[in-house]
Amino acid sequence: MDEIDLKGFSKLSRKERFQKLTQLGLISKEDVKLLLKSNFLDKDLAEDFIENSLGYFPMPFGIVTHMNINSKDVVVPMAVEETSIIAAASKTAKWVKSSGGYIRANRISKEGLGQIQFPVLTNAETFVGIVNSNSAQWVELCNDSVSNTLFKRGGGVKNFSPRVLKREDGKLMGVVHVTVDTCEAMGANIINQVCEFMRAVIEEATAETGSLCILSNLVDTNLTKVEVVLENIEKTLGEKIEEASIFAETDPYRAATNNKGIMNAIDSVLIATGNDWRAVEAGVHSFTNKDGKYTSLSKWRYKEGKLKGEMTLPISVGTVGGVTRLHPFAQLSMKIMGTDTVDKLCEVCASVGLVQNLGALRALTTVGIIEGHMKLHIKNLTLSAGAKETEAPLVQKKLEEILKLTKRISLSQAIEALSEVRLRIKEGSSGGVKDVPSK
Repeated sequence: MDEIDLKGFSKLSRKERFQKLTQLGLISKEDVKLLLKSNFLDKDLAEDFIENSLGYFPMPFGIVTHMNINSKDVVVPMAVEETSIIAAASKTAKWVKSSGGYIRANRISKEGLGQIQFPVLTNAETFVGIVNSNSAQWVELCNDSVSNTLFKRGGGVKNFSPRVLKREDGKLMGVVHVTVDTCEAMGANIINQVCEFMRAVIEEATAETGSLCILSNLVDTNLTKVEVVLENIEKTLGEKIEEASIFAETDPYRAATNNKGIMNAIDSVLIATGNDWRAVEAGVHSFTNKDGKYTSLSKWRYKEGKLKGEMTLPISVGTVGGVTRLHPFAQLSMKIMGTDTVDKLCEVCASVGLVQNLGALRALTTVGIIEGHMKLHIKNLTLSAGAKETEAPLVQKKLEEILKLTKRISLSQAIEALSEVRLRIKEGSSGGVKDVPSK
């Protein structure tokens, strides 16, 4: 087992964190310089990425510690503004490891999906028969031409399959699904090119008229499965987490929030690695509704001291091309993870998503979401109130006391606490500043 010791990482200063990561070989001195730059990207890069660029919108960039996936320690970078995400993921990953449990992930399928639409079919049965009988020939045609570069790398077009959909006017629509192994790329461009290339070919073969050619973000042909197991879990806690899971599996209103929590972690990794988090979001939420009802991505069950969670979801990402290749922070993220393949990146995303979900369920069934989330939010409230560096610890302590007593906290209370701290400092004797008492 490859071990990465990051105990106490959150308690280090930023300089000490850089030193620790450098000692472990996860980053270099040049990477530290990049992280320390205030204007960290060349302005021309923004011009290349988007229209009407004005500059950059920086987001906090940090790491999740204690993740051990498939018996290997992995440091997971995240770009995210939400206070609790990295803290919860790190704490929960540590809990999994200390329980004697494990995280296992596996990418079980890896093909992107394109669609060629035929709005109104004249003969649905003939259309289906022709597509099915020509699939192998069309695969060979594509891999000899439009997808030849992918094919030489071990990927390429894999299959053509027909679908017939009933329209609201009673007529029938035809759709041809094209599956493509895009290797290390997300593959949106090549999938679209294959669909455009094949539309005329299928039109000629079927005598039907095609229309839209576009990839689908519902990639149920590109799935990753993850399993998290914890040992020696107290019965009451295990049963509460199972019941919370059943709630999300049963009720779409709860499922939406449950799945959002999972995507909190996955999106943060996708942003850090320069991947299209919007595409993954669309695919994941559509996938949960595949059986006609929106439900939970995750499932947790408890039995005789063992708590087991599992999740299968579509994740379409790339490790080459686009922002992932051009953005220095995306490259740094891949370096920190030690991840150079799509398989590994998918496994990391799925793993951190399920771990995040466990952390949320644990908080909900114990301290509650208010105390668990707001305790971490206290730092933000302290800064918003205008506390200086020397004042912040006293204000935070005061707010923690208020939260413990009232189960709620607000900016106005932070401002009031800061006023009390400043008054106490002003009135303090030579013995130093005393703690501000709770009301």
